[in-house]
Amino acid sequence: MSASDLEVAIVGAGPAGIGTAVALERLDVDYAILERDRIGASFRDWPDEMRLLTPSFPANAFGVRDLNAVTIDTSPALALDCEHPTGDQYADYLEAIAEFHDLPVETGVDVDAVVPAAETGDEDDRETEEAGFTLETADGPIRARYVVWAAGQYQYPSSGSIDGESHGVHVAGVDSWAAYADRVSSDETDGRPQVAADGAGATTADAADAVVVGGAESGIDAALGLAEEGLSVTVLDDEGTWQFRSPDPSEVLSPRTNERLEGALEDGKSLDLVPEARVKGIERDDRDAEYVVTTTDDDRFRSRTPPVLATGFDGSLSLVEDLFASDGEFPELTDRDESTETPGVFLAGPQVAHNGQQFCFIYKFRQRFAVVAETIGERLGVDTDPLEAYREKQMVLDDLDCCEPDYCDC
Repeated sequence: MSASDLEVAIVGAGPAGIGTAVALERLDVDYAILERDRIGASFRDWPDEMRLLTPSFPANAFGVRDLNAVTIDTSPALALDCEHPTGDQYADYLEAIAEFHDLPVETGVDVDAVVPAAETGDEDDRETEEAGFTLETADGPIRARYVVWAAGQYQYPSSGSIDGESHGVHVAGVDSWAAYADRVSSDETDGRPQVAADGAGATTADAADAVVVGGAESGIDAALGLAEEGLSVTVLDDEGTWQFRSPDPSEVLSPRTNERLEGALEDGKSLDLVPEARVKGIERDDRDAEYVVTTTDDDRFRSRTPPVLATGFDGSLSLVEDLFASDGEFPELTDRDESTETPGVFLAGPQVAHNGQQFCFIYKFRQRFAVVAETIGERLGVDTDPLEAYREKQMVLDDLDCCEPDYCDC
């Protein structure tokens, strides 16, 4: 893509980018979606067994949006004929939306930096109100008056600052838990003894076939996937998320994961859940062909396979962190999801947070697509009345006073 001028550049073609684009499509705005890989790429990188936590159900006819929909008139449940889509299925849904709306998606465009016009050295730009930004890419600069950062998180795994993290494997690097179990069960895994199908055969009495570091959603999903394949699994977590309940599913395990976990324990799967275990290091014990995971309390847990790191994600904001202020935990945004540090840059997706509450599920952050589109449309002086359809379909949340952590009518 050569140097060009846009009114709006959307970075990322996941649910946030596609959803925001569909909202902008209702306005007379010149925009493009810039995607370094392909539509829904992060979802296609999920392990085969992973599913969306929130259930999809075609209730649109009764005025209730499918929880995983990113537009006011679609339902992944109806389109995919399933309740909890896989990553590939959900990416197919996003691609279908892009094709139906003929969205201007430019793939293979890797945005390295977003530079405000005031920093480009162009005197004419500095003197022009709302001069915009230059998006630096390998294929040349792209100029845009406004930027919507919707690049997501999954492609930016974090090791959690664990010493020896290179001895482990992050969940984002696993294609399938069944295939992973098959690989570590073969005779060709670095000379380690074969893992029996029933999880037996550990080289020492206290060694698990696999240790999972992190007990939130991705950690428990990994543990369940490995246990289903017959491996003995130990899960280490500094809090023990599985012990708690909350009206906000972003703070605890989802009902689906809790149900799966309870079922696995009832079925006698070899799962050892260890709370208050904060991991500080991983070492390779060549003598026993095992891995030793050490906690801050100096407890040691042995694993016959490389420990699985379910230690979260840095998120794509690390690429443009200079454009956002931070409150220490979340990026600081206006009530229109605009950066307080850099006017003209908007955030869309799971890293949006207000009043200490992170909009980390699709059904949360999708309610801000029309808010961002409306704000940009108003500044560009175009008619934003078409976005009223989002309010009519109850897919706009612009009263942020409702975002209270303890509110629940259950």
